[in-house]
Amino acid sequence: MKKNRGKKAALVSLAVVLVMTLLSACGKENSSKPENASTNTSSSSANSGEVKELSLFIDASWYPVKEWKGPVAEKITEKTGVKLKVTVATDDKQLPLMISSGDLPDLVFTNSQIDRMSDSKLSYPWNELIEKYAPDFKIDDTRIAIHTMDDGNFYTVRNSFATQEEMAQNKYAIGNDGNPGIAVREDIMKELGNPPLASVEDFAKILGMVKEKYPDMVPMIMDKDWIEQYFLQQFGVEALLDGWYERDGKVDYAIRQPEMLDFFKFMNSLYLNGYVLAENYAYTNDQIDDQYALNGKAFAHSHTVSVADADNIKAKNSGKPYTFKMLPSALSDRTKIVSTGLGFAGTFITKKNKDPEASIKFLQYLASDEGKKLTMFGVEGEHWTWNDEGYPNLKYDPSDADFINGNGIKWWYLYNDGVMEGLQGYVPGTQKTQALLERKAVTVYKPEIGLIQTQPDSKEKTIKTKIDEMIKNEKVKIYLADSEEEAVANYEKMIKTAESMGLQELVDWANGIYQKKKDLFK
Repeated sequence: MKKNRGKKAALVSLAVVLVMTLLSACGKENSSKPENASTNTSSSSANSGEVKELSLFIDASWYPVKEWKGPVAEKITEKTGVKLKVTVATDDKQLPLMISSGDLPDLVFTNSQIDRMSDSKLSYPWNELIEKYAPDFKIDDTRIAIHTMDDGNFYTVRNSFATQEEMAQNKYAIGNDGNPGIAVREDIMKELGNPPLASVEDFAKILGMVKEKYPDMVPMIMDKDWIEQYFLQQFGVEALLDGWYERDGKVDYAIRQPEMLDFFKFMNSLYLNGYVLAENYAYTNDQIDDQYALNGKAFAHSHTVSVADADNIKAKNSGKPYTFKMLPSALSDRTKIVSTGLGFAGTFITKKNKDPEASIKFLQYLASDEGKKLTMFGVEGEHWTWNDEGYPNLKYDPSDADFINGNGIKWWYLYNDGVMEGLQGYVPGTQKTQALLERKAVTVYKPEIGLIQTQPDSKEKTIKTKIDEMIKNEKVKIYLADSEEEAVANYEKMIKTAESMGLQELVDWANGIYQKKKDLFK
């Protein structure tokens, strides 16, 4: 991005707008409901009965829904006059290649390429389209400030975001499945005498008991994408390995957080004691861990907060005689959960779009209260009814992936928010709900850290990319070290390598950004 006077002016004006917004929000009794579009947002094509097809590229190769079909998609088309021709990415290199070639569809939904797509050469600014085609499409100033680029425009609004105030004021908004969790076999825990479980050390002892009593069983199997998150938080590490943490008003890279070494020692001990498989770190198939758990070959299954509920459904359907139970989300007082997220993914209206008016009105409907509920819960009356206490009574199990995906529930959240997504997770009596309630009780929100974002093609981006790639390769050498001494040496080597690659320069830059951005959330 260009560094000029306009950038400084934009930052100052955004800060003023955001502070005024947050202050005024404190005085509103019903501020728990974020400002959004009204439900009267049907496009002209919907009113005329004409259906327009727009192409959508989903930049997530793992995406479970690949076609615009099912009751939710049909209802959205009925309300907006828009249907989507969907293409799901084959890998994470496909969208960058499309950007380079200029071969873009009407709409792009992405997480990893938000900065790159927020470019007037590639995408229409939402603010311009809203002013021209949808002047009653109201987006709150917090989200606008977060997404406004150096040119003064915003090109998307991420889904899954909510402020700490919004989450606090909606007690039933408890988060989503994108949080780590570990499930263990209930029958084996009972056979072991339900040993105490108040620390990661206690959990390791239980794994040792399992290994001794059931030598043919893997004590713990881990989903390839959820190997370290749960344990990082149990040791009080405030970010993932490629993230930032804050202490005493300054930020630093997570690998240098003091608690990180204890985490690495613990992970290495799991391998040294034979509690995890070495090959688990090389899995490319995210179904292998499920097979171990459901075939009775593993005691503990590390995945997300829905893992016990999901495993129990599959176990019951396949006639297995055992059930799974979640570990507590916080095993001890050491546990820290810091939310720095600004949301997950955003939708872009590309310059190749054949109908920008229909596109922004389509997103306006999804951003309405009616649209968000339809997307996240399903068709009202058919899939859910509204509870007067403030949450949906779902007529299905939200952990039943086959039902969710088959009906197109949740995954068309091209615009939604963390509150509505959090409400979808509230199902009294489920283990997922209990796990999320436990997490919410100890979560601290620091979205200002999430605003530390390297810009495409910048020096900082290059440094961070190289460091993160190095960490990805070197961390496994720590996990699989042949001794604790070797693990410590490998960790220290990783830190020195990062520093030789420009880590301190990156940290200094990050602190400059952080000092400018942090006041936006005061």
